Amino acid sequence: MDAAARDRAAELAQQLRVDSVRAAAAAGSGHPTSSMSAAELVAVLLGRHLRYDFDDPRHPGNDHLIFSKGHASPLLYAAYKAVGAVTDEELLTFRTLGSRLEGHPTPRLPWVDVATGSLGQGLPIGVGIALSGARLDHIPFRTWVLCGDSELAEGSVWEAFEQAGMEGLDQLTALLDINRLGQRGPTRHGWDLPAYARRIEAFGWHTVEVDGHDVDAVDAAMAEARATRGAPTAIIARTRKGRGVAAVENREGFHGKPLPDPEEAVAELGGPRDLRVKVEQPPAAEEPRRDGADRDAALPRWKTGESVATRTAFGEALAVLGTRRGDIVTVDGEVGDSTKAALFGKDHPDRYVECYIAEQQLVATAVGLGVRGWTPYAVTFAAFLTRAHDFLRMAAISRSAINVAGSHAGVSIGEDGPSQMALEDLAMMRAIHGSTVLYPCDANQAAALTAAMADQPGISYLRTTRGDTPVIYGPDEEFPVGGSRLLRSGPDDQVTLIAAGVTVHEALRAADQLAEEGVAARVIDLYSLKPVDAQRLREAAVATGRFVTVEDHHPEGGLADAVLESFGNGHPMPLLTRLAVHSMPGSATPDQQLDAAGINARSISAAARKLCAGERPVIVEERTNAS
Repeated sequence: MDAAARDRAAELAQQLRVDSVRAAAAAGSGHPTSSMSAAELVAVLLGRHLRYDFDDPRHPGNDHLIFSKGHASPLLYAAYKAVGAVTDEELLTFRTLGSRLEGHPTPRLPWVDVATGSLGQGLPIGVGIALSGARLDHIPFRTWVLCGDSELAEGSVWEAFEQAGMEGLDQLTALLDINRLGQRGPTRHGWDLPAYARRIEAFGWHTVEVDGHDVDAVDAAMAEARATRGAPTAIIARTRKGRGVAAVENREGFHGKPLPDPEEAVAELGGPRDLRVKVEQPPAAEEPRRDGADRDAALPRWKTGESVATRTAFGEALAVLGTRRGDIVTVDGEVGDSTKAALFGKDHPDRYVECYIAEQQLVATAVGLGVRGWTPYAVTFAAFLTRAHDFLRMAAISRSAINVAGSHAGVSIGEDGPSQMALEDLAMMRAIHGSTVLYPCDANQAAALTAAMADQPGISYLRTTRGDTPVIYGPDEEFPVGGSRLLRSGPDDQVTLIAAGVTVHEALRAADQLAEEGVAARVIDLYSLKPVDAQRLREAAVATGRFVTVEDHHPEGGLADAVLESFGNGHPMPLLTRLAVHSMPGSATPDQQLDAAGINARSISAAARKLCAGERPVIVEERTNAS
């Protein structure tokens, strides 16, 4: 770097500090000191190494920059001002109502790939983006991820280090801002850069230790990262939190708050500047072709009366979907033989990503692939998705469109016992903003919903079952998202049985038992738990006045709550008995599990019988503007 370039980089770093201080001061909150420590890293990156067209954020050749330390958003927004993407006026709207410049970055800004701020997520998602470039896109863009030292305590970060090292993702660079101080005091390793290097190198990374405030050293490290082949690079930069302002530099007690005297701080930093950086344009690139080999490939078909597990139907349908569409990618958590995701891998090995037993990296990879325009399916046991819930929550904030399939759900898995039973997953997935939650009961329904997920916005979840269940629907029947199926009904129905997945078959058996006793029961297969078919449920409430809901799930947040949320606002509630897994299960056969949990046909018919013994309520719809 010549003297002029060195001076420009140093001046730009000071401008980024000044603007970080100003933005936080205007907001009355924020993290300026965390921004100030990484100013040279970002200044050198912008002026010397980033390849990005800010006028065309979707350019396929663009590098990707992720602030995993999302609380350093003032630094990111100051950088956007420096490249001319935002004005100084907009910079000072930081953290205000309606501003695009939120407290932590989100894709409301077109240059932000994913939301960050929940620490430990940027690097795992960056691995997904870099993996896409190397294995799927075959485009030489680089992925740069700025991480703080506090978040290096997160296990998800080490899942990312291992995945990237194993994949040899030399297009990925982690910029580690080792400023020694966390939220409440010193970090685990402080300024012991070799301690970080030893750990990271053990995962197959190339590392470079630098003084993070020496622009020449930072420039040389980034050049070395770009030249390294066969391994990702971590630039481990020793920095000082609050750099440049004596009142806060390397001092505890100033995390997450504006500087005590911002005007004095700005003066100490040399005053406001208005430098503009011309970021180098990316090389010409084209999006990869994502055409399917056979757009008309037929989904698998099963005859009514056959017995097939919905997990098997999912796997077979996903493999066909991969033939239809070249944008489908499957991400496995080393359980592909059991979830049947391996069937996709057999047919489409180039679009099958193995993340092993690392569920946070599994979901992060899917999010990263989605950034690059792929349609990912992340697949594992439903019970293990709980580890990745924060990644799913943040994916919704990122406006990601990813598909998640969880198998081996509920007590019906049998002898494996409660550690393997997903009994919270429906509640967890329904609570995610904008999510779709589907729970098929037979093979043809599972196949159709697997295909339907691919075109849904947001986070879509498919719950599948381990054991074989009877095929009750024909192969040409349709199952729209937000719909339901009426399996039994008549003019004299006294009670409605509402089920999904394995309990649909128990509800049908219960309806047959009740019919023999002269009790007419309506049966609804509520396969779409979000969005739910409120109209069908309200009609059933008017017709019967009594509901029995039955689910292979804990009582909180699942099917019954989805049903109840359809009422109110002028829609009177029917009498309701909810059957769910209230006790802690152990090991037993699937039939014994359903019986012990009180969610089999015998329990359903008993609950319906008890409800029907009382006086039938009269439900009258009140039409309101809130309908």
